[in-house]
Amino acid sequence: MQDASQSRPARAPGRRIPRRRRTTFLGAALASVALATLTTGSTTLSIATRASAGPVAAPGESLLGPCRIPAALGVQMSEGLPTPPGYAHSTGIVRALTLMIDFPDAVGSGSALSRYKEFFPQTSDWFRNASYGRLDYRAEAPIPDWLRMPKAFTAYGIDRGSPYEPGYHRLVQDMIAAAGPRVNFSKYDLVNVLVTPNAGPSALDTVLSVTFSGNQDAPYADGVPLSNTSFVYSRQDDGSGSYGETGYRVLPHENGHVFGLPDLYTPQGGGAVGHWDIMSEDWGANNDMLGWHKWKLGWLDNSQVSCATGSGASQYALTPLATEGGPKLVFVPVTKDSGYAVEVRTQAGNDEAVCKPGVLIYRVDATVDTGRGPVNISDSKPNTGGCTRRPNVNAELSDAPYTTGETFVDQPNGVRIAVTGVDGMGNYHVKVTKS
Repeated sequence: MQDASQSRPARAPGRRIPRRRRTTFLGAALASVALATLTTGSTTLSIATRASAGPVAAPGESLLGPCRIPAALGVQMSEGLPTPPGYAHSTGIVRALTLMIDFPDAVGSGSALSRYKEFFPQTSDWFRNASYGRLDYRAEAPIPDWLRMPKAFTAYGIDRGSPYEPGYHRLVQDMIAAAGPRVNFSKYDLVNVLVTPNAGPSALDTVLSVTFSGNQDAPYADGVPLSNTSFVYSRQDDGSGSYGETGYRVLPHENGHVFGLPDLYTPQGGGAVGHWDIMSEDWGANNDMLGWHKWKLGWLDNSQVSCATGSGASQYALTPLATEGGPKLVFVPVTKDSGYAVEVRTQAGNDEAVCKPGVLIYRVDATVDTGRGPVNISDSKPNTGGCTRRPNVNAELSDAPYTTGETFVDQPNGVRIAVTGVDGMGNYHVKVTKS
């Protein structure tokens, strides 16, 4: 199944934001239900041996039960827990096969390793920081040169949202043949294909990057299906001078889909989540992932999450998300499929672009498809224009966090979340009231 919608991020004044489109094709991730999404990523583990990512209830544990909103059947890359089978494991050692390919009509300029170095070791470092060291991402390039495809790029018919058949199927088969005995595909957990940037249009005009995840029709190589394969095309360079430091971020975004995460931008752009998760905006300044995603991926322990159930008021202390250890997330269930997540974001770790530290509050809905707004940030200061002027960052949501004395209110659902203070250790104190 293919979702053919198109996403165009909102354009901030004075900044050029490229048009985006990503499409992911998922196989039988939920038994007989085929899932499809607007995303990207890759793994080569056989579906039968992949473990579900995300937190699992310990025997006898029930306190977090109401906050484990379930993955919704038939929803494209549901935000529910745990992540269904069919995705790459998101903790421990992940071996990433990386191939650099070019074409007779689009010969790679410069060395293939220079293309590789646009993404590594930055991508590995990003995942190590985001996961508190729980994801050991090991990129390998067994073929250090451009892997030349036998046909012209134009012959494959690659276009925005092209399905796995027929063009990509031929391309993957040709890639396997060209690699020959130099690559043992069965050794790897995910595959990244870095295409020469002069193949296809500029990313400023059209983003071709795409992932095929869990696709049962994928070609086989060395006894494993290449059912999870990410392709990265043109450079996301808008001329602002930030590409050298941040251009790699398209790859951890794409691989986020491999681990089962949805797109958080919508057809209207990044206005739902802004720059608070790499699954929303992967251009420009660095930023981390939401705490909900870190719990979903198994980077946060169940002991670091609190579930605010029942009526009345409860007090919580939270440590900044970027620092290792301590309580990180409070979830306030509203329905069986949705609720509010509460976390602390500060200028640290991958969150170097944070211009207003504080308590970030957002709603998570497991019944909403990828690219349709499964997560929505609550803006504590709406219509202010934000506090950042960095290129390719959604400025309006940059000052979204709540600070001491500020309160979030969802009156229809009887939810109040107040920031009551910050102690000398940098812990933020919040009071959750449910009526």
